[in-house]
Amino acid sequence: MNSSITWRHHFARSAFTLLVSTVMLCSMLLWVSRWVLRSPKFVAKRPQRWGFYATPLQTSDCLFHCASVGEVVAASCIIKALLHRAPNLRVTVTTVTATGAQRVKDIFGERVQHVYLPYDTPWTMRRLLRKVAPRQVYITEVELWPNMLASCAALAIPTVLINARMTARSARKYQKIAYLFTPMLSQLAHVCAQGQRDFEQYIQLGLAPEKLTLTNNVKFDQIGDIDIPESIIQLKAVLEERSTNVLIAGSTHATEEIFWLETFQKLLISSPNLVLFIVPRHPERFGKVAQEIAATGLVWQKWSDWDKTKTYNLASTTQVVLVDAMGVLTPLYSLANIAFVGGSLVEKGGHNALEPASFGLPVLMGPHLYNNPVICQTLQEVECLHVVNNTESAVTFCHRWLTQPSLAQQQGAAGLEVIQRNRGALAQTLTVLDKLTRG
Repeated sequence: MNSSITWRHHFARSAFTLLVSTVMLCSMLLWVSRWVLRSPKFVAKRPQRWGFYATPLQTSDCLFHCASVGEVVAASCIIKALLHRAPNLRVTVTTVTATGAQRVKDIFGERVQHVYLPYDTPWTMRRLLRKVAPRQVYITEVELWPNMLASCAALAIPTVLINARMTARSARKYQKIAYLFTPMLSQLAHVCAQGQRDFEQYIQLGLAPEKLTLTNNVKFDQIGDIDIPESIIQLKAVLEERSTNVLIAGSTHATEEIFWLETFQKLLISSPNLVLFIVPRHPERFGKVAQEIAATGLVWQKWSDWDKTKTYNLASTTQVVLVDAMGVLTPLYSLANIAFVGGSLVEKGGHNALEPASFGLPVLMGPHLYNNPVICQTLQEVECLHVVNNTESAVTFCHRWLTQPSLAQQQGAAGLEVIQRNRGALAQTLTVLDKLTRG
């Protein structure tokens, strides 16, 4: 790297650090205000994001960074495989969201240490890395932070990007900040790309070919490793006894709930025994979604009310269930006849369609599928996944599957077969990690 580029990189990273520091200061003030007001959004462990730790952190052999729920799920099968091979392995998982933190706890309990990733400044990152002292850092999917990577490089900690994705949109954004982004690529020890598209984007962005491996998507391997809680088994028995069909709208974002409430009301005309489960992606929206459901006049219940009583018994008149709880969605798919995967009717890129497909369900999504294009295309090719753009098309697909359950089962079974055929990314990823550890 010549002196001109180096100077520009340092300037860009300094400007980035100044911006992050300003945001961090604002978050401190917000946290204090929430504490004073006893806000339900108050998170006690939030000071970890500023590099403050109330209790000592345990040192670890490796640190996995997962931004939120999706990345935690993707990394979980790799972490489980490593723990299976080395039961005494010490693992730390970082997230930036409370929902991601809860998912870590749901999957691993106390087996791994969870810490919130601090804001990306040199001093906060160095402080975390020195306290945890990992021998390797594994970053999931696309969470690249310049000061984090620079700190790992300065402390001689190899950093690997696992199940890496890189959309064309993200690549264009990174090209616009090349002076900040290009040095980050050189600081990565290796990148395990989840698909051919991602592999090619990293090559075009300038990653050295010897640092890149096409491992494919570990989410194909992660699917199937799912425990169904007794509460959901109990609820499933009630639904089957009443011959009730279930439509799940999962990981929904703003406006997607209204879309499915409108679709559901149209479906009730021909399918009065249908129940809609709505599972918002973010807990801070539970209250807003409750208002939207109430405004329809439909009979509805909250999942949290069942959690309080530990009696998961659907009222015979209930038409809509608001799942205002985290970590419930994946096993809930075991109840469903049809599933919608959110973040796809809006510009969020779509969430993981493999989860409902792994339960043999036909899947609907909106047109925005850029987060997981290979997964979506693979499921579309066997007609397990279909794209809807409006309530009319959604009603058409749902009505067809509700009146022709054998067709729904056939298309769901095709999705299961595709998942089985595409497994193997976990083994390839572990091979890469083993070589880097030995090398």
